[in-house]
Amino acid sequence: MDLIQRISREFEDSARIKLEAIEALAAPIAGAVEIMTGSLLDNGKILACGNGGSAADAQHFAAELINRFEMERPPLAAIALTTDTSTLTSIANDYDFGQVFSKQVRALGQPGDVLLAISTSGNSPNVIEAIAAAHERDMRVIALTGKGGGRIGELLGSGDIHLCVPAERTARIQEVHLLVLHCLCDGIDCLLLGVED
Repeated sequence: MDLIQRISREFEDSARIKLEAIEALAAPIAGAVEIMTGSLLDNGKILACGNGGSAADAQHFAAELINRFEMERPPLAAIALTTDTSTLTSIANDYDFGQVFSKQVRALGQPGDVLLAISTSGNSPNVIEAIAAAHERDMRVIALTGKGGGRIGELLGSGDIHLCVPAERTARIQEVHLLVLHCLCDGIDCLLLGVED
């Protein structure tokens, strides 16, 4: 096995998938930026959830908004629903793991807030439940998926936005998800701060 060749193929495959995704994702990302920025300007907040690597992405996104991305600006309201171990484990223990995000959405979400729902497969049961809870709370949903969007793609309403990475490999989907999250952060900053280029 030639590790250098294998590593080179991974880099090339990642770059190819990202370039192929531009056409499918650029316009919906712009729409998601506008929805999120509108919510933040109306004193709303963004709740983010996902499992495993997607949980890390939810935390990463919330940190970029609360602290800063690349430009200085006031903190923005975002909560990663993946971080409170007492809440997560009590819900999972007393009810079931499928409700760990939806109960938090029902407790913290308000009309006008946005749920960022991340699932590489589009089939994560607890993320699906969070989307249902967000709709109950008159929240809009930005869904970040791959593999055709799964069940999540079928559940989204006309006011929601589906950012579905056109790929099947989880690693490639996650890599594009990170780029999408950075595009969202950059776009929000540009709209809030009036950046032109």
